[in-house]
Amino acid sequence: MSEAEFERRMAELDRLLNDPDVPMDPDRIWTLLAEISRRTAPPPRG
Repeated sequence: MSEAEFERRMAELDRLLNDPDVPMDPDRIWTLLAEISRRTAPPPRG
């Protein structure tokens, strides 16, 4: 995921969680969190 894609996902997540005019979409929120966490998670040990 590029830096621009990461920033877009973060902005969308922020909107979904904090903008009272945007309806809550739990499926999209979990999808965004999964995508973001794959980019920011430390590499697996092993």
